[in-house]
Amino acid sequence: MKIQMDGAVGLVVDIQERLFPHIFEHEQLALNAVKLIRGLRVLDIPLLVTQQYTKGLGPTIAAIDQALEQYKPVEKLTFSCCGAPELMDSLAQLSRKHVILLGIETHVCVLQTTLDLIDQGYQPVLIEDCISSRKLNDKRVAVERMRSEGAIVSTYESILFELSGVAGTDTFKAISKLVK
Repeated sequence: MKIQMDGAVGLVVDIQERLFPHIFEHEQLALNAVKLIRGLRVLDIPLLVTQQYTKGLGPTIAAIDQALEQYKPVEKLTFSCCGAPELMDSLAQLSRKHVILLGIETHVCVLQTTLDLIDQGYQPVLIEDCISSRKLNDKRVAVERMRSEGAIVSTYESILFELSGVAGTDTFKAISKLVK
């Protein structure tokens, strides 16, 4: 199944200041996530953002904050983003089936969100190089579980070109410039 621009939405899960420095390969994760976010913005794909218990974990990290520009994060206490009614209302209003997921931690919030999205009829698209956990093995096991449950697994470069669909356009050129 090919993912189309008009059927996709991005979901940035809990990339927050106090937890982020403890995440495996967090510097590369930030670089990849910023490229993905900028690419999704070039493609005019809506982006939703969550923050888990902001009082304790802090705001979204500066690099992501700058890439997103204007956004209003959805505050949540549940691990699954689907436990936040405001987020689920936004998803329903957008009426898009493919939810492109990036964020932390893979084995907790990203996993539980993915499972709940599947249960609610959405198709999660897990961007493997834009998610992580504190421990690499936790990430690996969670990715395998999500794949076996029906999530599509991709990379930021692959999904951006899949969504672009065709070479030679201004959009393609902007995406190509981002991923180099």
